[in-house]
Amino acid sequence: MNQLTLNLFAIGVFMMTLSVLLGPLLNIPSAFPAIAVATILVFGTFDVVSFEGKGGNLFLDWVAGFSSAHRERVIRHEAGHFLVAQLLGIPVTDYSVSAWEAIRKGFSGQGGVQFDTAELDDELRAGRISNQWLDRFCTVWMAGIAAEQLIYETAEGGGDDRTKFRLVLSQIPGIDMVQKERSALLQAKTLIENNQDAFDRLVAAMTERSAVEDCIGSIGEL
Repeated sequence: MNQLTLNLFAIGVFMMTLSVLLGPLLNIPSAFPAIAVATILVFGTFDVVSFEGKGGNLFLDWVAGFSSAHRERVIRHEAGHFLVAQLLGIPVTDYSVSAWEAIRKGFSGQGGVQFDTAELDDELRAGRISNQWLDRFCTVWMAGIAAEQLIYETAEGGGDDRTKFRLVLSQIPGIDMVQKERSALLQAKTLIENNQDAFDRLVAAMTERSAVEDCIGSIGEL
């Protein structure tokens, strides 16, 4: 179950707890909390099993979408992934900056920046992966968190990025996952800081939902 759906459950449980406490004062029927909790659980389970949590993503993204600050943060997070991928020679195939865009484009999970991972996948299936490719992808996966930390000091997003990061590294024996994550995060921050103007132009292009080719063009020569 992804983090957004878990958050939806948490919101539902909080609301039900509140209704139990305030029910007698507001004349809320005593059966309402139980019915509401059951409805949320059924919806959440069906959403995860049938739609990969996209319903929860869409609902919470809609709620958060009323905040311009949240939308700007998401775009900067994804621009971090996009820019670092370009710098490290990993092709970007598409991107989305909202749950609705991800669903419309047929992306799994929450969407975000989509990469060409064919070479990495081939190496993983063969039971081997070069240090060069591993370092590149680790840095790209941590780049969204890096961008948020550079701009806002803390990162609200990145749960799915860390999950993907740890899933791949768990298949490689002898890897210090904590150290690898720290190293990749530092490398991503350095790349973004050293290419701040390109990052800002990319953010502007992604805000306008420019095509991938135009986003790459906005970055310019690196």
